[in-house]
Amino acid sequence: MTTSDLASRISNRDRRAVARAISLVENDSPEAGELLRALAPRMGHAYRVGITGPPGAGKSTLTSELTKLLRSQGKTVGIIAVDPTSPFTGGALLGDRIRMQEVSMDKGVYVRSMATRGSLGGLSAKAKDAADILDAAGFDFVIFETVGVGQSELDIAKAADTTIVVLVPESGDAVQAMKSGLMEIADFFVVNKSDREGAEQAVRALKTILTMRITHAADEWIPPVLQTTASKNIGIDKMLAEIETHRDHLESTGKLALRRKARERERVRELVEAMLRFDFWTQERSTLLERELDEIMAHKRTSFEVARELVTVSRNA
Repeated sequence: MTTSDLASRISNRDRRAVARAISLVENDSPEAGELLRALAPRMGHAYRVGITGPPGAGKSTLTSELTKLLRSQGKTVGIIAVDPTSPFTGGALLGDRIRMQEVSMDKGVYVRSMATRGSLGGLSAKAKDAADILDAAGFDFVIFETVGVGQSELDIAKAADTTIVVLVPESGDAVQAMKSGLMEIADFFVVNKSDREGAEQAVRALKTILTMRITHAADEWIPPVLQTTASKNIGIDKMLAEIETHRDHLESTGKLALRRKARERERVRELVEAMLRFDFWTQERSTLLERELDEIMAHKRTSFEVARELVTVSRNA
């Protein structure tokens, strides 16, 4: 199948074509770049939502229930469930796909589990390419549901238009969110499993912390705090309403375009760094590093000196 044929089938939301395309970008296939270029004119319409938070907060259940609500409104949904990497196969553990089995059977929903593959942010770099493919396939919403890994989770904010941080009522969760940096990336908070004891206290704690960050700028968005019990389908409608409210705010203030531009700027930088890293480590430089390691271990040279020498050799090459 040619790249043009594959792109055409993707634009018609052919599930097998979408699956093949994501596999191409995930495996760094030579055809991936050409395919993404062919799909580029079809991109830019899907609204991207990131759902993150600590493990066990109920992110997968929230994603599933939110998807059902969107489908009831006639919206199509692509879900990228970023799972931990298997230490044996290097692939995703597929836990989220198992939990989302009900919605994955819907023809208006596409679920793809992807491995973090060592990504410190819990969001595989390839997940962003996968989101572009789902966008080009005509899905109205693309949801990133990421593995919760605490402080390193922050890069989801670079991939999503609206970022939702999911917490649970257990003591200390709100404070931990503040310490881990999740307060800075959240467009709004969801305290899930709110039928548990301590939910009201958690909400109050979050709101108190948020008031410390308010600058009272004219176009400032103040992150709301919602309560849900996803397992009982409670509060999901409010969650969707808040997504739409935030979207309206971004569009009316011009911040949606700015956010997407910043996303692409960061993405290009990441790709450039990856390409430079790949090109830098030639056999010659790797050999030089290995030769100097003994000097470093003997405390005759420093790591900084060796690194500078490697860069100098690269510049003079």
